Amino acid sequence: MSDNNENKLNQDFAFGKQNYILIAAGTAITILGYFLMSGGGSEDPAIFSEELFSARRMYVAPIMILAGLGVVGWGILKKSND
Repeated sequence: MSDNNENKLNQDFAFGKQNYILIAAGTAITILGYFLMSGGGSEDPAIFSEELFSARRMYVAPIMILAGLGVVGWGILKKSND
């Protein structure tokens, strides 16, 4: 009887546990990428800040955002074995 309840409970969700973990991890990676991209502006709009074009903002952050979106997509498309 316990097995039947677990199977019924498992059918109520669209994804398995591993899918939700992948989606949450991908979302966290994406948010971290956006956080790394923030900042770098100048206090005075008349003064140009070179920090705007740092390697962190130009390369690392966009790669993390795309990787996070890829992990979310993988989490959605992965077949659940639960």
